[in-house]
Amino acid sequence: MSHRHFLIFKPYGYLSQFTYNLKRNKKLLGELHDLPEGTMAIGRLDEDSEGLLLLTTDGMMSEIVRSKKVEKEYYVQVDGIITEEAIAQLKAGVEIGFNGIRYVTKQCEASILHDPPTFPERGKKIRDERHGPTSWLSVTVTEGKFRQVRKMTAAVGFPTLRLVRVRVGNVILGNLQPGEVMEVETFEI
Repeated sequence: MSHRHFLIFKPYGYLSQFTYNLKRNKKLLGELHDLPEGTMAIGRLDEDSEGLLLLTTDGMMSEIVRSKKVEKEYYVQVDGIITEEAIAQLKAGVEIGFNGIRYVTKQCEASILHDPPTFPERGKKIRDERHGPTSWLSVTVTEGKFRQVRKMTAAVGFPTLRLVRVRVGNVILGNLQPGEVMEVETFEI
């Protein structure tokens, strides 16, 4: 049996899964595209996050990508004008909470994006300029704790307003649009 692999631009407001057992009305990835049976997401993006998600029918490929320390790069819009001091703190590692336990994040790459990215408008408006300035940064991590990047920016005093994953290993989001799916031969991680 040959396996199939896909890239998707997960839109805001969708869960990174195909079934949901609780009795709440949630939007799922399977609603965006007719994907083959047995398709699974490699890793997750929370409901409020957007961007690149890898999908596969190959459980072994999923294990390989998740087991390696694969870089994941995010473009993050934060409340306020981020400082070089905050960037330095992010790079060094910050203390966040995870399952009721205090945790210091591993060192990571972080930088200010002086030219804001031009993503399509999000389904839910972020806010407008009356609420103060915002800025964008790039954060690249090799770990993936629950809502980690959001917790990291909050820990340095700049809460996340919008979070878009733009890269997993060597696989980039490119020109995919929200909800768009592209089939690929394999993942060149």
